[in-house]
Amino acid sequence: MNILLIGSGGREHALAWKLAQSRLCTKLFTAPGNPGIAEHAEPVALDVTDHEAVIAFCETQRIGLVVIGPEAPLVDGLADSLRHACVAVFGPSQAAAQLEGSKGFTKDLCARAGIPTGGYERVTSEAEGLAAIARFGAPVVIKADGLAAGKGVTVAMTLSEAEAAVRDIFDGRFGAAGAEAVVEEFLEGEEASFFALTDGHTVVPFASAQDHKRVGDGDTGPNTGGMGAYSPARVLTPELEAEALSRIVVPTVQTLANEGMPYSGVLFLGLMLTSTGPQLIEYNCRFGDPECQVMLMRLESDLGELLLACAENRLGAIEVPRFSDDTTLTVVMAANGYPDTPVKGGAIRRIDAAEATGAKVFHAGTAIVDGELVANGGRVLNVTARAASVAQAQERAYAAVDAIDFPDGFCRRDIGWREVARERA
Repeated sequence: MNILLIGSGGREHALAWKLAQSRLCTKLFTAPGNPGIAEHAEPVALDVTDHEAVIAFCETQRIGLVVIGPEAPLVDGLADSLRHACVAVFGPSQAAAQLEGSKGFTKDLCARAGIPTGGYERVTSEAEGLAAIARFGAPVVIKADGLAAGKGVTVAMTLSEAEAAVRDIFDGRFGAAGAEAVVEEFLEGEEASFFALTDGHTVVPFASAQDHKRVGDGDTGPNTGGMGAYSPARVLTPELEAEALSRIVVPTVQTLANEGMPYSGVLFLGLMLTSTGPQLIEYNCRFGDPECQVMLMRLESDLGELLLACAENRLGAIEVPRFSDDTTLTVVMAANGYPDTPVKGGAIRRIDAAEATGAKVFHAGTAIVDGELVANGGRVLNVTARAASVAQAQERAYAAVDAIDFPDGFCRRDIGWREVARERA
């Protein structure tokens, strides 16, 4: 079977690496891909916003499955267009993808379905936002309603910080994503990410991870798209996973189906593990980045079979995903200036030396210029290692990081710090 993978980041490199191993995969194409993905797939020049062009390519190349990696094409309705053309696709419809495309949509759905989450108000102007902040007090969470590349959320510990976040949103910092905002109750606890697969009817757990959103060591500085992650997140115990599945995922899938928006694909839950149990922080309608990288390094099942079963509405007929008991940990190497104005064009060398340590380096924001690998984005590389414990995986990942020559880049040096501390306690 020929497979088309949409996307160009570290998540898509991990998906390409794993899909290329599938027994179902005859040939893998990628649009647009990156230099790392090109090691596993043939890059093609496709404008993914031109749905007819994507459909024509699928017909010409006899594509048996399209895997949509990032959220933007899903929110744009690419999966709908492909399904209408009878092309199997992994990823939810435009209507169901509102779970990520609109924070307000998700909060309203939670209210209808009785899903545990923080209290909230939807606001459409700076004045409404400032009034809501006054009612909530601090700390409080401010979210741009739409897609903001992981940077539209502010956890404000003071009223002045919250007010500044509201002004940023309605002053246009996030463009159309900031036409509305959500002011949300601050939840106490530890965050974890949980993933489940669904074909709209059957729901199966996939894996857990813990991301590190802040740019600096010790969880300091502004939020980013993610500076590193490890899997599994052992703080999310089997009992808590079962609770998240039954109280959050299943009611979500049932509610969307009942309301004419059946969800097919992966559900990515950002959870806060509170004293009263898991509460939903947010949904994403695709695999996390960099969570995907660490989860797929543990996956022992055939990824192609899993994704095709979702696309063909037969997830209940195949074996549930199997994972190694090992820990995997990834460190994001970012370009200097990230998350504000990353410096592009910096040379990257010695990837081979890093992988000689046993690590896997996934390309995120890279390009080839005049025959040399260079930075071409904010998050540039995902240096990923596997071991029996988080502490060992952390040590191996940073040994590989230190083997890479990327003078214009930086990384956090404490990925996995909470679980390392628990292991040593």
